Amino acid sequence: MAVFTVSLMLPAGTWYWPRALAFLGAYGAISIIAVLAMGRWSPASLEARMEKPMSSEQPTSDKIATGGIMLSFLAWFVFIPIDRFHLFIIPAPPMAVTIIGGFAGTAGLIMMLVAIYQNSFAIPVVKDQADRGQVLVDSGLYSVIRHPLYTGVLLFMSGLALWLESYISVVTALAVLISLVARILIEERALVENLEGYSEYMKRVRYRLVPFLW
Repeated sequence: MAVFTVSLMLPAGTWYWPRALAFLGAYGAISIIAVLAMGRWSPASLEARMEKPMSSEQPTSDKIATGGIMLSFLAWFVFIPIDRFHLFIIPAPPMAVTIIGGFAGTAGLIMMLVAIYQNSFAIPVVKDQADRGQVLVDSGLYSVIRHPLYTGVLLFMSGLALWLESYISVVTALAVLISLVARILIEERALVENLEGYSEYMKRVRYRLVPFLW
């Protein structure tokens, strides 16, 4: 919350940004509810997501991809207020579009949280989790696409950009998408090597992010 607040408000140059304040309030409330719920009903999932985003057991390729995701996401986040308050590259979208964006961003956030809840092995790094007794998760959202967490991230980003009235930030989210795709390819290679049944799972669930697309 602190990082999000500083990343939005400092570049904006003002604390009077009702849409950003609404986002921060909603994000904070949903996150608190999710943490309490997972702590009660799925503590293993919560524990998995609390791991550090970098590890000595992590392949170098994944360290690079993870670093790319983190840096591109932060740069994208900071760019929203820069565009909204200083650049004005494209006129702000109409109210109806921003409302749709608000619902889409909320849906993306909820999708991320559900994906984490359903997969207690969704740690932030790519590594062999045999010591945790990792098994294949192919139910719930994972029965439709192989990486619902990342799909939720992209939906969250696109919706947030529209809610905060920055069309161009939907386009610049492609930088994060490129990093996510690299991470997915690295992750799937490791899962094929280390997780029993993942090769068969890839054949059953063909799409990674978007059904009928990729």
